[in-house]
Amino acid sequence: MGRHQGHSERRRLVRVALAAAAIGVGVLSAAVPALAAPAPGAPPCAVTAKACVSISQQKAWIGDGKGTLARGPVPVTTGGPGNETPTGVFHVMWKDQFHHSREYNQAPMPYSVFFAPGDAFHGGSLQRASAGCVHLGDDDSKAFFDFLQVNDEVQILP
Repeated sequence: MGRHQGHSERRRLVRVALAAAAIGVGVLSAAVPALAAPAPGAPPCAVTAKACVSISQQKAWIGDGKGTLARGPVPVTTGGPGNETPTGVFHVMWKDQFHHSREYNQAPMPYSVFFAPGDAFHGGSLQRASAGCVHLGDDDSKAFFDFLQVNDEVQILP
């Protein structure tokens, strides 16, 4: 009888363990959809990006690189045909609050944050395509300039 009693005890422990596992899976599966579903207006880039641009949406975001959104989506204009804004993962190279373009007749590029040679976030017209940069409105260009630091990750999506 002792042998059967030990076997019953093992079965009971297995049932308890399976029940606990089922509850754990239920809790986990309830939590996963909330984590997996992006919030409305959430940036389409990886969480690690401190700046995100969607060329197709003509929108940009800034975040802390850990999933917290600091600003956005904000409207942008990007490069037009022949002067496309490069896509990919970049890092902030340098910043210049009062930059003027050497390529385009000293055109003002206020609050420039360069992420690629010749390409920057900066204040500019939201009514026309840029020459490859990411144009932001005045308040947004200042916010991007203040927030982003050299080496911060930038993602530009098609």
